[in-house]
Amino acid sequence: MSALICGSMAYDTIMVFHDKFKNHILPEKLHILNVSFLVPALRREYGGCAGNIAYNLKLLNEEPLIMATVGHDFEPYAHWLSQCGISSRYIKVLDDHYTGQAYITTDVEDNQITAFHPGAMNFSHLNSVPLASEISVGIVSPDGKQGMLEHAEQFAELGIPFIFDPGQGMPMFDGDELLKLMDLANYATFNDYESELMQQRTGLSLEQLAERVDALIVTLGGQGSKIYTRGECIDIPSAQPKQLADPTGCGDAFRAGLLYGLMNDYDWDVTGRIASLLGAIKIEHNGTQNHTFTLAEFKARYEQTFGSAF
Repeated sequence: MSALICGSMAYDTIMVFHDKFKNHILPEKLHILNVSFLVPALRREYGGCAGNIAYNLKLLNEEPLIMATVGHDFEPYAHWLSQCGISSRYIKVLDDHYTGQAYITTDVEDNQITAFHPGAMNFSHLNSVPLASEISVGIVSPDGKQGMLEHAEQFAELGIPFIFDPGQGMPMFDGDELLKLMDLANYATFNDYESELMQQRTGLSLEQLAERVDALIVTLGGQGSKIYTRGECIDIPSAQPKQLADPTGCGDAFRAGLLYGLMNDYDWDVTGRIASLLGAIKIEHNGTQNHTFTLAEFKARYEQTFGSAF
């Protein structure tokens, strides 16, 4: 079976600032902010939420299907996906647009400043969730607003369980729209900041939001994650990385772990730990799709990290 991953595809230009942003931003001068950061380290990577999630899921020997809209400059990325054995059958190329472009600057405390040009992803609604028996689960991750709304509705209409993952796309939606998406979804996932914003926009607590889905997952960075399901809260410990190289894409790796657990019917204790370990492995490497491992190696590290097998 396969997971249909709806979301952005992008080229990431990643820059590393060898200092702290806070040392160069004066709080009393935010109304006239004009700063420049010297970034000696720069690289261009394959990215986008859908691409990153698919890459991690493929490492776990599953079959991700990406559904996205991309631009006329997508050929190098398409070649990379082919090398990785990831299908492009539901990726639509729009010749009059660029593929999404992210410009990410990270400081020594892993704070990030990102500028994102959506390009072709603004037209994600030109794709529709296919009626395909091979699709067992889906995810609606950051994408064009209309596309996210329509794809959620299509998953629900087809009876395909899916994760609502608004991520950095959350500011596009008001409280009523967010609640509608929650009610369509089977699962929802946020980081700590997004969960606070979700509560502000909807006026509901995490416990109340969790009543609308089978499970609500909140990631807490180095403090692990919490999974609210069936009236209880499961605490998932963080997996200790061997080194801290680059946080970009860790959330996407985590979400691939959630999909993997759902596809294999693991309970939430195991699913959360799989997701946590994927995030830890990702942060050990620069870029979002440069880490690699075999499933056997992943299982061995899981047992070493958590003291039990899955």
